[in-house]
Amino acid sequence: MTESRRESVYQEVTERIIADLEQGRVPWAQPWGRAKAGVGLPRNAGSGRPYSGINILILWGAVIERGYSSQNWLTFRQALALGGHVRKGERGVAVVYADRFTPKDEKARAEAEGDEPRAVPFLKRFTVFNVAQCDDLPEAAREGAEPLPESEVVPRAEALIAATGADFRIGGERAFYVPAADYIQVPPQPAFFEPINYYRTCFHEFGHWTGHASRLARDLSGSFGCKTYAREELVAEMASAFVCASLSITPTVRHADYIGSWLEVLREDNRAIFRAASHASKAADFLLTFREEAEGREVAA
Repeated sequence: MTESRRESVYQEVTERIIADLEQGRVPWAQPWGRAKAGVGLPRNAGSGRPYSGINILILWGAVIERGYSSQNWLTFRQALALGGHVRKGERGVAVVYADRFTPKDEKARAEAEGDEPRAVPFLKRFTVFNVAQCDDLPEAAREGAEPLPESEVVPRAEALIAATGADFRIGGERAFYVPAADYIQVPPQPAFFEPINYYRTCFHEFGHWTGHASRLARDLSGSFGCKTYAREELVAEMASAFVCASLSITPTVRHADYIGSWLEVLREDNRAIFRAASHASKAADFLLTFREEAEGREVAA
């Protein structure tokens, strides 16, 4: 993709998210109450892999806007490979794929000069269709996340918190993470007006916890009110939403008062939301790996 086309993709997505935030709609906390699909991360129905980064926000938005009953998506060719097809006249959703590659001439230059070759970033746009837009697909392609009632104790969330091995403290009146001492503190669940918000808050702070130098090493040096702080809050908000969705807990906005600072960051840099969503996906994946490892130990036992 040429530089101008790549910039147009960044700008198009960023403008869409800015418009949502200006209207008070937060893309990672969609109005799931009117959604037909169960809460969960969007996934590719062919490979089974969940989508990540900015594509989560794009596909969540499409599920809500178009009223789809599934979080599963396919390319046109994948639908054919599964024995189905996209219905005529259906309109797909454009998602993006970012990676790096090394051109042949750069490899040759590096070899001749005894240097390391420099990889070139690229951004590819491709179209996916919701399985609700397809016919004749196998039933497995349509399976979604099992809905979870908003009970006071969510065992799978408790198990994930325990599996991280984090220094996790319950008490006080505020939720926060202290990078220097590497611990999380969250008020007890009865302190929350809605008990389920306890878990949403926990995973927001765990989002920050993943950024510690010994883990994913993000910049946690920002003080309240600065842009570094706003960027990190954006990452933690989305990381919490992604983890909650994986646990079938409906995501919400934990810090709506930061919307103004997020808008400032996004208006200055049309790649900021892509970077934040990427960091949030990595943070969520880092946390959810603990759950997979714990479940693996239980099976082995």
